[in-house]
Amino acid sequence: MPIALITGASAGLGAEFARQLAALGHDLVLVARDSDRLEALAATLSVRVQVLAVDLLDPVAVARVEARLAATDSPVDYLVNNAGYGMPREFDENSADEEARQLELLATVPLRLAHAALSQMLPRRSGRILTVASTAGFAGLGTYSAAKSWALVFSRWANAYYRTSGVIVTALAPGFVRTEFHERMGVPRESMAPAFAWLDAERVVRAALRDVERRKAVSIPSLRYKTLIGIMPLLGPVIRVGVARRGTAARS
Repeated sequence: MPIALITGASAGLGAEFARQLAALGHDLVLVARDSDRLEALAATLSVRVQVLAVDLLDPVAVARVEARLAATDSPVDYLVNNAGYGMPREFDENSADEEARQLELLATVPLRLAHAALSQMLPRRSGRILTVASTAGFAGLGTYSAAKSWALVFSRWANAYYRTSGVIVTALAPGFVRTEFHERMGVPRESMAPAFAWLDAERVVRAALRDVERRKAVSIPSLRYKTLIGIMPLLGPVIRVGVARRGTAARS
């Protein structure tokens, strides 16, 4: 059976990717910090599951995941770079170390894991690399947005560059999704966006997996967000900053 490795698999989109890829016949390698939640999820799946309870901000732990991705014995066929988090405060209110750790998890870690996966996918001329970005990556609103834009740029390039090598590279750019993400930030969901803006994790993941098989470089799993991204270049920087300021006020 093909094998999928999913980071940030203990909850939210990561857990939903695990469920849907298992339903499609993939054995799994689940990566997150919370071993209890990973084991509980694994117990609900009818496929073989390897649990790697590691902190991806620990270089030793990242090296362990890289080694699993680079292994040619029982190779990983599908990498889902999903691990991430947001911070409720503005750039100047966080320490430089806090900002650097977020950038590490959102950009550097996916880079390292994709590089490791390609080392065995390219010789086999087969593989899938899906990185969870965000519609925020199109917006130019803060350092989370800047970090998420990395996945968009990288995936567009890699999708074209490796297209003839049997490896598909895609970035998923959802909007607001009903998961634990905002609760973990300590931000009430209702303060972030109106009800119509929220997407279901199941539908987001289903659309993403479908778009990967369609060889799309970027998956935007909603007409409302495709429309928003389409008009975003028309929004001047002053308007974008105004939106960001209102979001900050809502969080305070």
